[in-house]
Amino acid sequence: MLTRPRWLLHLEGAFLFILAVSAYFANQYRWWFFAALFLVPDVFMLGYLVNAKWGAALYNLAHTIAGPIALALVAIFRKDLSTFPYALIWLAHIGFDRMLGYGLKYPTQFKDTHLQHV
Repeated sequence: MLTRPRWLLHLEGAFLFILAVSAYFANQYRWWFFAALFLVPDVFMLGYLVNAKWGAALYNLAHTIAGPIALALVAIFRKDLSTFPYALIWLAHIGFDRMLGYGLKYPTQFKDTHLQHV
């Protein structure tokens, strides 16, 4: 298994998902809020209506962990945790996608990802 990077990336996604959901649960945030926002990052797929280059750029913008990590760090350092649940939901979404094999997109077509050809 350690010689199969694709499976390691799936496992990494699963752990990210579990970590984010666990942190969300531990902070006793509202689950209806989680359910309502969980698929919001997928709205960025609408860039594919323009072309594959726009679609990949917008999708990747919403599906890299840099955004939600930055949001969480800003919340922590400002000691204002009002945006922290958003970061956890966003991280959970990314982890779930990676666990399922949906990776960052190449500008060729939607099915070309860094994990596999879906």
